[in-house]
Order: sequence, then structure tokens, then C-alpha cells
Amino acid sequence: MTQIPSPAEELRLLDTELRQLDARRAVLLTRRAWLVHALQPTPVRTALPAPGVRRPETSAPGVQNALLLLGGILLAVAAIAFTLVGWGHLGIAGRSLVLGAVTLAALGAPVPLLRRGLRSTAEALAGTGLVLTVLDAYALYAVALPRTDGVGYAALASTALAAVWAAYGIALGAPLRTVSPGARASLRLPLPAAVVAAQLPLLLWAAAASAGAYAVTAALLVTAALDTALALRLPVRSVRAVAAVGAYGLGGWGTFAAAAGCPGRPCGPSAAARAAALLLLAASIALTAAWGAPKPGLTTNTATGVATVGGLIGVTAFGGLLRTSLPGEWTVPGHLACAIALLAVAGAGVPTPVRRGIALASGCVGALAVAWALPVVVITLLGPAGRAGSAWSGAPENARDAVTNGLPWPADAVTAPLVLALVGAVLVVAVRAAAWRPYTLACALTLAWATALVLPATL
Repeated sequence: MTQIPSPAEELRLLDTELRQLDARRAVLLTRRAWLVHALQPTPVRTALPAPGVRRPETSAPGVQNALLLLGGILLAVAAIAFTLVGWGHLGIAGRSLVLGAVTLAALGAPVPLLRRGLRSTAEALAGTGLVLTVLDAYALYAVALPRTDGVGYAALASTALAAVWAAYGIALGAPLRTVSPGARASLRLPLPAAVVAAQLPLLLWAAAASAGAYAVTAALLVTAALDTALALRLPVRSVRAVAAVGAYGLGGWGTFAAAAGCPGRPCGPSAAARAAALLLLAASIALTAAWGAPKPGLTTNTATGVATVGGLIGVTAFGGLLRTSLPGEWTVPGHLACAIALLAVAGAGVPTPVRRGIALASGCVGALAVAWALPVVVITLLGPAGRAGSAWSGAPENARDAVTNGLPWPADAVTAPLVLALVGAVLVVAVRAAAWRPYTLACALTLAWATALVLPATL
């Protein structure tokens, strides 16, 4: 009789046979792969370069561009030398004819060069032509308008040059119809040069009009606003880069000038109002730039940083207004109230980078306010330890004498408990993220404890 195994025993036998089949299949596949590799033809190895052969240090286009750049610089130097040194050997007609003819030739030469795909040569000649237009403006002033105000004429000339260079760059920036295949018929230099020239007119006009510091600061900020618009709207990368540099540089300069309107002394209401208006203009520029992020010239992280700076500038503007009408001990609470109001304005309709930047700005102001109140907390906490050696000298007169023990009480510290309580309340209400909630509650509890600790001595 044949013995029939149990189901468990039969399953074990089947698993054993399957493992043996898998092992045999793996051996056969390995052998097959080796045979296929052995039957393939041997690839021909390429000869290695000789040890003595050296690669070229640079490419031919690089050498061409370097030589063209040097040639353009030499042409510009020669034109400047002709204008400044050899100017007196020609009459008025000859001077105008020579410079005008050379300028027109330098500006017109890139057109046929672009049609033939010689872009580097066209860029060099276009740069020389732009320099010659500056010399033409100087020649016009030296010959025809010598008694005109130099600063005012420079403002007018920079405006005209910016417009002419922009029109020239737009005219030669569009693809030409008869360009050779593979060539890129456009110039990169005129448009960034036009943006550079556009940085000067408003500042020069303000200087020519003998305007005050506020007008010059306003000119800087308006120019920075125009640069911001160019950096965010134009698709040309070189123009965006130049405009961004101008926006950061002139905007920062104007912001510091507006913030330092009354250094070292209290400002009057009118001076504080003018400084606050300029600071609000700077803050609006920063927040507007961060509003539409991400843009081609502004990433999300950069937009958050710009919004943070804009929020801090806005708090400084409103806090400066409050400082002129409130006592000195309310300066820090006033700035903190402005930061809280700014945080409340940034609601759900505000883009994420702007909302995050405003939250960071409000957090920075709150941290500075807590740092301002920290000496009162330290004195209240550690001051009574000094009375250990004079325990039998009698009871102190009041709560402040009990905690100071001869230490100087910080000036304008009467509002320190209010500052600590406000920051703790804002932390509880504003921070709702689950990851940060335990830390927020711990900080709020610490601030509440510090408020209760310093309140008797403060009152």
C-alpha cells in the first residue's frame, strides 16, 4: 500500500523541489549570460592621445571675444582721447561732423554684422557706439551749452541717453528676417546700458533743483521702485540682473537715509511724518515685489526675505510716528503694537511668501521687545539673592527695594510687564502649527511667569 502524506508534509516537499528548481535555473541563466558575452565580437579600442599632446587652454570663440572686447576698449579710449585732447584742432563744424559720423557708423555697423551672424563683432561696435553717444552729449555741452547748469544738463543727458539706448536695443533686439541659419540676431548690451543710465536722472534732477534730503531720498526710492518693476516684468535676464542690483542698492540707500532722518535727537511731528512716508514707500516697494512671487527674478525664499524686510520697515515707520506723540516708556510697546497690527493684517488672502515674511518681521520685533524687558526680569529674579548677607538689616521699604538691593532699576521699565504679556498672548493666538504648538505654549507660560514676577516691583 502507498502511504499518502499529510497536507503539511506534502507542502514541505513541494517547497523543497521548487527551491531546487530555482537554484538550477539561476545556474543555467548565469552560464547562458557568459556564453552570450563570449560570442560577442571584441570592441575595437580607440587609441589614447600621446602623452606629449596638450589640450588647448581656450576655445577659438573665447579668443575671438577677448580680442573684440580689447578692440572695443581701445576704440573707446581713442575716441575719448580725441574728444579731450585733439578737440581744439578742429572747428565747431568739423568736430560735430567727425563725432557724428563716427557715432552713426559705430551704431549702424551692427546691423549688417548681425545679418551675417557676427554677433561678437556687433556687440563690440555697439559698445563703442554707446560710449560715443556719451561723448556726443559732452561735446554738445562744451560747444553749444557751456553756460548751462552742469548737473541739470547731466540729468537731461542721462534721460535722453537712456531713452536712445533702450530704443536702439529694442530695434536690434528683435530677430532680423534675413539672418543666416543658426545665427542669433540680437544685441545684449544696449538694454542693460539703458537701465544703468536710467539710475541717474531723478537723483540728478533733485540735486540740480537744490532739493533737501527728503527729496533726494524720495528720488532714490522712486528709482528703486522703477528698477523693481523692470526686474519683475521684463523677460531679458541681463536687464533683470542690472535692475535688481539697482533696486537693492538704491532701495537700501534710500531706506537708511529715511530711517536716519533725525539721528541722535528727537524728531518733530512734521519731520517724523516725512520720514514715515518715505519708509512706507520703501516698505510698499518690498511688499509689492514679494507679492507676486515666485517670479523669474525672485524665488520664494527671496520673496520671503524681502517681505520680512518690508514688514520691519513698516513697523519702523509707524513706530517712529508713535514715538513723537507718546512718552519714552511707551516707545517699545508702540513698536510692538505696530508689529501685532501688521501680523493681524496678513490674513488668508495674502500670498504665502508675504504672510511668512510678515510673520518673521513681527517675530523679530517681539524678540527685540522681550530682550528689552529681559534686564528687569533678571534683576527681579537674581536681586534678592544679594540680601542673604544682610538678612538682619531690616525689611525693605517696598517691593522694588526688595528685588534691587542697591542695583540700578532700568529706565522706562514701567511697561515691561505689558510687553511680556503681549508677546505671550500673541504666541498663543498666532502660532497654530501642530509641530510648533508645544514650544509656543512653553514660551507663553515662561513669559506669563516673568510677567507675574516683575509686576510687583514694577508697580
